[in-house]
Amino acid sequence: MQINGSQIMIECLLEQGVDTIFGYPGGSILNVYDELYRYQDRIRHVLTSHEQGASHAADGYARATGKVGVCMATSGPGATNLVTGIATAYMDSVPMVAITCNVTLPMLGKDSFQEVDIAGVTMPITKHSFIVKDVKDLAAVMRRAFKIAQTGRPGPVLVDVTKDVTAAVTDFTPQTPELIQRQVDTIDEKDIESVVNAIKKSQRPMIFVGGGAVISGAEKELKEFVYKVDAPVTDTLMGKGAFDGTDPYYTGMLGMHGTKTANLSVTECDLLIVLGARFSDRVTGNAKKFANRAEIVHIDIDPAEINKNIPVDYSIIGDLKAVLEILNRKLEQHYHKAWVDKVMARKEALPLSYHTDALTGPYVIERISELTDNEAIITTDVGQHQMWAAQYYKYRSPRHFITSGGMGTMGYGLGACIGAKVGVPDTPVINIAGDGCFRMNMNEIATATRYNIPIIEVVFNNHALGMVRQWQTLFYGKRYSQTILEDKVDYCKVSEAMGAKAIRVTKKEEIDDAIKTALSAEVPVVIEVVINQDDKVWPMVAPGAAIEDSFDEKDQENRIQN
Repeated sequence: MQINGSQIMIECLLEQGVDTIFGYPGGSILNVYDELYRYQDRIRHVLTSHEQGASHAADGYARATGKVGVCMATSGPGATNLVTGIATAYMDSVPMVAITCNVTLPMLGKDSFQEVDIAGVTMPITKHSFIVKDVKDLAAVMRRAFKIAQTGRPGPVLVDVTKDVTAAVTDFTPQTPELIQRQVDTIDEKDIESVVNAIKKSQRPMIFVGGGAVISGAEKELKEFVYKVDAPVTDTLMGKGAFDGTDPYYTGMLGMHGTKTANLSVTECDLLIVLGARFSDRVTGNAKKFANRAEIVHIDIDPAEINKNIPVDYSIIGDLKAVLEILNRKLEQHYHKAWVDKVMARKEALPLSYHTDALTGPYVIERISELTDNEAIITTDVGQHQMWAAQYYKYRSPRHFITSGGMGTMGYGLGACIGAKVGVPDTPVINIAGDGCFRMNMNEIATATRYNIPIIEVVFNNHALGMVRQWQTLFYGKRYSQTILEDKVDYCKVSEAMGAKAIRVTKKEEIDDAIKTALSAEVPVVIEVVINQDDKVWPMVAPGAAIEDSFDEKDQENRIQN
């Protein structure tokens, strides 16, 4: 059959099982939006308040569902407004297809109105960037984009289409999408045997779980592996929920704001088994001192990650779920009672702690965890609140903690929250934000109210850029350059003006009722929680220090006194 480029684009999206698009229209992409009007009974379009919100929503949708997220925007500033969201998805290996439309082919390269080389701009932050200049190529490019986004290590793909292609007509033949196969051809039997032998001789093994465990859906195999090796577990921000956060073997997060138990145990272990993590600097601290008493096993789908940041002794390249299935078959049952008992005793002796006599971020997160039975999807922005959400919510399932880990994107959480709720409508979805982050993209509350998407937005208001201020307190002589937000914005009034229900909490006694009200509401709710400007995230590793040198508030007070 003969159809135009816009129809081809949407038919290809439907082929790929796409049910939702997040986007914002404009002149160059107008033909596509005209066709979306005709297809509105088959594909949902969510009009966000800003293109960046669309990219974050597509990202959140992908992380919550495991499917490819789709966003679209027009040429020029519409396309460049997607860039931060595309980079965020790239850093965290999120499958996403971003569709933009450019000026017509004769106008390319002439500095035309709203023209930008978006394929060139995004080349370093995508798995692949396409520009389609011939309608005959469009279907093949769309199909290839989805395959690339999902194959191996997932990531974003950009498809830029000139406006004349969206109007041109050509033959179109529907196709069944190609099945995405797990990457198993790179799994080497000798590597497997080497790892099995390393585990066999280990007396103090530690398992370190990254985002690859979530992406591969390896939670069942991971649990079996942990108990077969008989080893304590730590994780990254991206790995949260792959291993049950309430399990006795779980020691908490690793790294700059990880638990003392996790940091000290990784430092003392004789075998560190790393599952789908990339050794971020926020995890390793001083790389030369990271796990330097241990042999290191690194299992990852991306060969480029092996020996990139930390030298390792053994490696296996391949899909983590498939690798763990093989290891579980080959491993005998191991027992490391003395080591596990030591780590568990440390965990009891060095718990996370906070001031219990005041309204604080950790207290609020604990109450949210309790009142949602640890089953909500939590999205976050970036800063102190993000770390509290990682530390104090008990994640029991994968895809329930959605945050910008690698890019650290302020303003990410609200769009991601909307996308996650659209993708998983029957689960409570709560965004944890700071006032600094909320200011950046709070216009997306209007998106939530436009479609009555019943998200919950918790804003910790300390009238500061909290994490930056914390660094200024600890390392910059309390010189608070441009981090105090003593303005007159009333976030509750702003939220109500955009159609949301708003609740302000200033006392500990008020938080439970606020959360219960928000959970039972069928409308978007913003909870502003007013906390102290000097609340900090503890423990902490100073920049350039080893993770074993993690310090908490008491340690800091002792340093000052001495």
